[in-house]
Amino acid sequence: MPHLVIEYTANLEADGDLQGLCNKAAAVLVSQQSDGKPVYPIGGVRVRAHRIDTWCMADGQADYAFVHANLKIGSGRADTVKQATGDALFDTIKSHFAGIYASRYLALSMEINEFSEAGTWKHNNVHARFKRP
Repeated sequence: MPHLVIEYTANLEADGDLQGLCNKAAAVLVSQQSDGKPVYPIGGVRVRAHRIDTWCMADGQADYAFVHANLKIGSGRADTVKQATGDALFDTIKSHFAGIYASRYLALSMEINEFSEAGTWKHNNVHARFKRP
């Protein structure tokens, strides 16, 4: 972990550069530090975008669009660490969509969800690539 799941409306597909957003968000997660140490294991970083083909927003009378990001992390990190991560990710999302936001109706939102490690199952050999000898 962390896993960032980005939902976006299909009307953002053409000019939203969702792959670019995923790459930027992953870089933000990898760069997070606390006391000089990485906050999240690099081998656990996952960012994915899911296109929403069916939606309705507000009164349904305009070509509205939305992006909602949900960051899932294991429990136990300090509130200051979660706040810094959330601020950095949301700033990245806002910056990424600034041009679109200026030209159409767009809602951006994000949340962070913590879960207990007792409720997860993992099998991952990617972490070994980033272990220091």
